[in-house]
Amino acid sequence: MSGEFAPEQKRYLEGFVSGLQAARAARSLQTGNGAAAIPGSGGAEPVGPEAAAIKAQDRFVAAGQKLSDQEKFKRELHPFDGYERLKAQAAANEPPKPPDNFRWRFYGLFYVAPAQDAYMCRLRIPNGILTHRQFAGVADLAERYAGGYAHVTTRANLQMREIAPKNAVLMIEAIQDLGLCSRGAGADNIRNVTGTPTAGIDPQELIDTRPFAREWHFHILNDRSLYGIPRKFNVGFDGAGVVPVLEDTNDIGFQAVEVKDGFGVEPGVWFRLCLGGITGHRDFARDTGVVVKPAEATLVADAVVRVFIDHGDRTNRLKARLKYVLDAWGFEKFLAAIEEKLGRKLARVPAEAIAPRPAFDRTAHIGAHAQKQAGLNWIGVAMPVGKVTAEQMRGLAAIARDVGDGDIRLTVWQNLLISGVPDDRVAAAQAAIVALGLSTEAGPVRAGLVACTGNKGCKFALSDTKGHAEAIAAWCEPRVKLDQPVNIHLTGCHHSCAQHFISEIGLIAAKVELDESDAVEGYHIHIGGGFGPDAVLGREIYRDVKAEDAPATVERMLKAYMAHRASPAETFLAFANRHDLDALKGLVAAEAAA
Repeated sequence: MSGEFAPEQKRYLEGFVSGLQAARAARSLQTGNGAAAIPGSGGAEPVGPEAAAIKAQDRFVAAGQKLSDQEKFKRELHPFDGYERLKAQAAANEPPKPPDNFRWRFYGLFYVAPAQDAYMCRLRIPNGILTHRQFAGVADLAERYAGGYAHVTTRANLQMREIAPKNAVLMIEAIQDLGLCSRGAGADNIRNVTGTPTAGIDPQELIDTRPFAREWHFHILNDRSLYGIPRKFNVGFDGAGVVPVLEDTNDIGFQAVEVKDGFGVEPGVWFRLCLGGITGHRDFARDTGVVVKPAEATLVADAVVRVFIDHGDRTNRLKARLKYVLDAWGFEKFLAAIEEKLGRKLARVPAEAIAPRPAFDRTAHIGAHAQKQAGLNWIGVAMPVGKVTAEQMRGLAAIARDVGDGDIRLTVWQNLLISGVPDDRVAAAQAAIVALGLSTEAGPVRAGLVACTGNKGCKFALSDTKGHAEAIAAWCEPRVKLDQPVNIHLTGCHHSCAQHFISEIGLIAAKVELDESDAVEGYHIHIGGGFGPDAVLGREIYRDVKAEDAPATVERMLKAYMAHRASPAETFLAFANRHDLDALKGLVAAEAAA
């Protein structure tokens, strides 16, 4: 796989030997990592940024338990001490073996064979907002080092695919040249920080989430002790804007709320603290009764993560998320541990102290909408399940530069907003977007359509989720005349990256057996999932639906809703959850016979 290398790639070969020697020398001096800290080795007390994690590992080992492979990988060589190894592999155009495939995710690099014989690189973009220059720069990198396209993710982020091993280091260094980064975007780290995509421009928001997401983002980046935690960790900030952030699916959800007078704390805007969301494991972040001053959000989040570092499971990856510490301890014990880290009590208020949250607008992430700034608008651009080409990215960046305020705002709905567009330029901006092969309009099916990467780019996925999502939209839109959006999410595996459990119609991939020797791509279908004020997990209504039959099945579900809803105002969610599953199956079957 050596091939020919460009001059900038050859520089890694030239410094390879001296780099390895320096890395070995540095590791030989470490006392907080590797053999010096292994129980029974006679090593010194762990010190340095990994000390808390190593002590946590030691407690499990001392109790007679075995560390998971990933914990061993981190202990044998911390990923951030392995950069010379990563460079050597790039210089040789060599794919990583499993331990290094895990380690390099600390740099945002995921080797996704056998789906693709290449890396995927995921970025970090706090609050999902970047400049037009950065967005155009990512487009250039996607074309130079990757497959010429990017995906907008369900964490308001960007990821690029089809990166050859020889281009891996070039990619992550070039990302930093843009003023962005990919550090900590995968593996056992705090992932991209989400926030309200309309932050600072939303007429109904209670607070602008951008400074809080940014502060937490840089706090993570500059504290190595917050890397290598027991498992991935998500944090989301909701400013009470019109576009949902899905912060209740995060390990920590900060929800902007208005606290009324007379409840023992200063009235005004606080963040309500919610903990333990992980909908792939069937749980939402739950209200703790704690409210946090916005200026102290990073301090409190830091304490939560450090309790998790000390007590999260280091032996069983399936139980290594924050939810399972909360399940084992209960919320009061966990809150007491946070208070111990902080050295003070947390502020608590009863539910009646909180004013109702302003309502979501389920179409606000698509099309033109007036900002709080008079005469300005944001324009939501619809994308086919999050995919955008490098050429389209450069075009969108130019529109943001020439017509808007220069910002590109990514959303958890796998699309983006261009903000700061004057009233008299909206039509021109929309026409320019259409000229790129994109749209600022979406029907009720496409407006709520979300799909993970699928088996075209992910080794875990059991189906082509993006392709099947497009097939569902193409089939249903001309056949069902919906008058309000219905969320339809397709996810390829149990990791539930597309969050099928919280969707009104959620599909999780499965292999459908045709006979003893043959199986095809298909789905188990759930109904009635919701989020926010309507948080509820969807219920499985059908199993083993072949992918080719999924569009017609969804069509019948939508037609049953339109025919039997209580009123034109009833949402699909309300319709689904006032019927039991047998009744719903009967209504859908009637549509099949019609």
